[in-house]
Amino acid sequence: MITVAGIGPGNPKLITEEVKEAIIDAESVIAFGRVSESLKDLRKDYIKVKSVNEILNILSEKENVLILASGDPCFYGILEYLKKKDVNIDNVLPGISSFQYMMGRLKKSWNRASFLSLHGRYNKLENVNNSPLTIILTDKNNTPSKISKSLHKLGLKGKIYAGFNLSYSDEKIVLVNIGDDIEDISSLAVVVVENEMD
Repeated sequence: MITVAGIGPGNPKLITEEVKEAIIDAESVIAFGRVSESLKDLRKDYIKVKSVNEILNILSEKENVLILASGDPCFYGILEYLKKKDVNIDNVLPGISSFQYMMGRLKKSWNRASFLSLHGRYNKLENVNNSPLTIILTDKNNTPSKISKSLHKLGLKGKIYAGFNLSYSDEKIVLVNIGDDIEDISSLAVVVVENEMD
């Protein structure tokens, strides 16, 4: 049986009881290094991986596996990748996405937000122009500072919130105007764009 579980943005306090029990009870648990480090108090024998391709190799050798993913595996997460690789998933345990955590910290509704993932993906930033509120997942190449400058070049005006290391002890959230420099503290970031649409 293969189960995919989301652990939330990183702080162990934010995982659900269901996921916590699954981690403790699972025969084998696959996790990326950062995930296994943040949950090391729950168990010590994680099968640590550095790439999603490594997961496929492990799945060919083991039958009962819990795969841990940061955030929610159904939101631009590992679930989509595994299904494309014809992996039969028996169970999915959702987690809090980093964007949900960020919007809670900002005390803002995300009812009408558009979503864009630049985390290991290519998407057009021009799409931000079509929405008053856009939530963007970033990576080490598509940083908040790069996004701010790119949106300014596209003629957008408004505000950018950039949240770094969300839920960790070194969490930092900054507010700037579109086009301003942002110190890219970490590759673990979420950007929220408030677009001043005409």
